[in-house]
Amino acid sequence: MKTKKVELVMQPPEIHWVGDGFRVHNFIPGGFHLEMERMNPFILLDYNSKYYFPPSDKPKGVGVHPHRGFETVSIAYKGRVAHHDSSGGGGVIGEGDVQWMTAASGILHKEYHEKNWSKQGGDFQMVQLWVNLPAKDKMSDPKYQPITNEMMGKVQLQDNGGILEIIAGSYHGIQGAASTFTPIHLINARLNKTGNAIFDFPASYNTALLVIEGSIIVNENEMVPADNLVLFENKGEIITISALENSIVLLMSGEPLNEPIAAHGPFVMNTRQEIMQAFSDFNQGKFGYLED
Repeated sequence: MKTKKVELVMQPPEIHWVGDGFRVHNFIPGGFHLEMERMNPFILLDYNSKYYFPPSDKPKGVGVHPHRGFETVSIAYKGRVAHHDSSGGGGVIGEGDVQWMTAASGILHKEYHEKNWSKQGGDFQMVQLWVNLPAKDKMSDPKYQPITNEMMGKVQLQDNGGILEIIAGSYHGIQGAASTFTPIHLINARLNKTGNAIFDFPASYNTALLVIEGSIIVNENEMVPADNLVLFENKGEIITISALENSIVLLMSGEPLNEPIAAHGPFVMNTRQEIMQAFSDFNQGKFGYLED
């Protein structure tokens, strides 16, 4: 087993707003090497770093919008989000929870700060990932996987080092809660100061981590502060993390989808023709109806 070396440490890109409720750094697709193809199946990473929203009687968020061809994975660290879609699905993503939504053949979706949380205001911190679907599954039926923190696989680290929350994939035989179309590992490492964790991902997998809180040492030689993303080389298997202070780290590793990507706005397909078909289907109302 060899160390999976750091290829790039990426500082948070410029802020942009998604609607009026999500103040995000867009790491993927972004600058440097982080186009969709480089981290496929992780084709988008929006990170709402910790930000205080004052109390508001009108919940902030993003209105009705379509999706097709991929999954959205929303991970809540601070704050609460309510969401609804055109198939009648919906719910609330609470702190520590994950919403895994398979848009696939197409849905309309909206998401806002949860009403009671919005009235109180507070710190808001969240990650949204888009996970690409293989061509054969892009037009499958939409579905939801609401994953509460209690449902996740949990691993207590030695010497009071902290806890790992397995959202998808596995760690030392402990399985995550999410069902995925292709092999994916998605893990929250909640490390206490001086805590250590060792990860073993296949050499070929596209792998990165995002420091949500605190600061860490990666592979015993690379200090990474909060809100920075680390991209790893597609060589070697072992990653070591040591926490310089109480820290939260999101690790993602997935088998590359070696298929063409055609993306435009909220649609991610394999060909330009499929993108045009998605717009046509959306304009014809085939994604259903959802009131804004």
